[in-house]
Amino acid sequence: MYNSDKIRNVAVLGHLGSGKTTLVEACYSVTNGIKASAKASVERKNTISDFMVEEQTRLSSISNAIVPIFHGDYKINFIDCPGNDDFIGEVVAATNVVKGAIVVLDAASGIEVGTVKHWNMLRKRNIPTFLFVNKLDKENVNLTKLLGELRDKFGKTVVPFEYPIINNGHFDGYIDIVEMIGRKFNGEEVVDFELKDSDISPEVEELRTNIMEAVAETSEELMEKYFGGEEISTDEIKTALRQAVLASETFPVLLGCASASIGVKSLITMLESFLPAPNDLNPITAKTEDDKDLVLKTTNDEPFGALIFKTMVDQYSGVTNIFKIYSGTIKVGDDIYCSQTGRTEKVAQLTIPCGKKQIEVQELAAGDIGSISKLTDVKTNMTLCSPKKVLTFDAIPFPTAVLYRAFRPKNKADEDKIGQALNRIIMEDPTISTSRNAETRQQLLGGQGTGHVNYVFDRLKNAFKVDVETEAPKIVYRETIKGSVETEGRYKKQSGGSGHFGVVKIRWEKSGSDENIFAEEVFGGAVPRNFFPAVEKGVNKSLESGLLAGFPVIGVKATLLDGAYHPVDSDEISFVNAAILSYKEAYEVNKDGRTGNKFLLKPTILEPIVKLTITANSIYTGDILSDINTRRARVLSMEETNGEQVLVAAVPEAEILEYANTLKSITKSSGMFTREFLAYEEVPSFLIDKVIADNKITREDKQ
Repeated sequence: MYNSDKIRNVAVLGHLGSGKTTLVEACYSVTNGIKASAKASVERKNTISDFMVEEQTRLSSISNAIVPIFHGDYKINFIDCPGNDDFIGEVVAATNVVKGAIVVLDAASGIEVGTVKHWNMLRKRNIPTFLFVNKLDKENVNLTKLLGELRDKFGKTVVPFEYPIINNGHFDGYIDIVEMIGRKFNGEEVVDFELKDSDISPEVEELRTNIMEAVAETSEELMEKYFGGEEISTDEIKTALRQAVLASETFPVLLGCASASIGVKSLITMLESFLPAPNDLNPITAKTEDDKDLVLKTTNDEPFGALIFKTMVDQYSGVTNIFKIYSGTIKVGDDIYCSQTGRTEKVAQLTIPCGKKQIEVQELAAGDIGSISKLTDVKTNMTLCSPKKVLTFDAIPFPTAVLYRAFRPKNKADEDKIGQALNRIIMEDPTISTSRNAETRQQLLGGQGTGHVNYVFDRLKNAFKVDVETEAPKIVYRETIKGSVETEGRYKKQSGGSGHFGVVKIRWEKSGSDENIFAEEVFGGAVPRNFFPAVEKGVNKSLESGLLAGFPVIGVKATLLDGAYHPVDSDEISFVNAAILSYKEAYEVNKDGRTGNKFLLKPTILEPIVKLTITANSIYTGDILSDINTRRARVLSMEETNGEQVLVAAVPEAEILEYANTLKSITKSSGMFTREFLAYEEVPSFLIDKVIADNKITREDKQ
């Protein structure tokens, strides 16, 4: 069992293709004595992180993978995160449970869109961060230019801790500026060597000065030593730099080539030296059973509390929940309580995840990451705790779906199977949503983009042997009225013996809201009170289907004014049908508009309006505005913060079915948005006929 001070939980982030998985694999190989030439690779499809079929097919990560390494007294839990924006939910989960991170850059590509996006996410959460410049073995790498761009883009707090050694244009190693030692690749491994005066170039001296200035600024004592010309020891330098890194005042830049394992040993050592342990920085706040705040330190002495941040589903081993222990310890044989399910269960087996494998352990300490299987109805965002001290931690704020596809199984025999399969996929990825629209009779799948949704369909095919057909989702329109009219409904049916008889006069008008309202103003018992519910039932049944295109009707007030009944033949069904006939008449008298009472009802079509909240770099504001203006948008607010523009607009849902792809194109994949239903509004008159023609729903369709 590793105690909190010897644990590091590190999210590995970066642009797609920057080498995150290769770096994690290199760290695992180095600490397990595997030579660079023998370690697994993404291209060979045998890395620990990318174990899913879809990941191996795409040669890129789709899901978070936890890879622990053991180095001396330390345990480092790497969380290898996808670089593809479609799987941003994985990055959100990881950055909510770690206190340290590495942003990986491709040396030749430099600062890419994903680099900036992940950097900004880490800064918002104030997570101490390393920058690892990878693939320095590539040709045409201008490291000096890249380091300058990093400082220009991310600030002067970005400080190189290493300087490259280049021989005949090839990256062979680096100088560790902190310890002032050289490290060189000999073809099989990286070996240390003592620096000569000739090795210390003006660039190295300048970088050393930058580090010493950062050290001096951490305390008055070190400031006096530095400017007094006294030597500051390596231990003092490391202690001061750790304080600066923990305070997010210094962001170290490290160099390497993960495929050759160059720079990996130094990275591991510096992660241990400079990144926070789980018990560093801020404590965690939980809610107690009586809804009070409880501040917990990440120590073994506190009550046990853990948050599940990832769920894995396997057809053979079942459901495995991966959790971060915020406080206390957990061991085999303990009773644990789930705050959301209200169940207490015994820990029969405790494991730590390593890719898709689970390694058995007997006990885990505060701050560690563990996994547990076969808990009843437990999934991501649920809290595990001691039954003696019930706790609940804040849920991870996963992004909601922004792009939807309608789908159906190609084989009708798979209809039952597809529901179970999707439930399992959603357990693994909470950013996916499914729903069935009763009005359009479409089953919908929502995700973060086209790639995300297509991945789900690929997963259905590969893992569950279910093939689907897809189509665009249909918009759920509504009908309403803008005018007022009074109409009579007369239902009379004689067939020998007792018959049916009911007459109603109803005023149809706007209700003033989206609600439908039934009222009565009957005098003198023209319609007996016991038949009022039947009239209301007929009104409600009528409004289920408008007579323009068959959409549900909203915003109507129907007032029963008068009527007639027969003491023998009148019954409930008579007045239900009389109300329906009055409704039809209200539309009938508005058909041609040539005489008298025509067009007073003024029926029309309403469309759903969505509140779109777009976050993107301010340089794209003009292009975003130009685009949404073509989508009949109405801007509600604009606010700029730290170079990012947050734009809120009301937009018809019909105009943003593919907006996830459009925004990616406009912002070069750096922008993101959320959507939520806002209201129903009238379709512009020039579009109404087209909406009706494209969407008309007959009663036969509904049945």
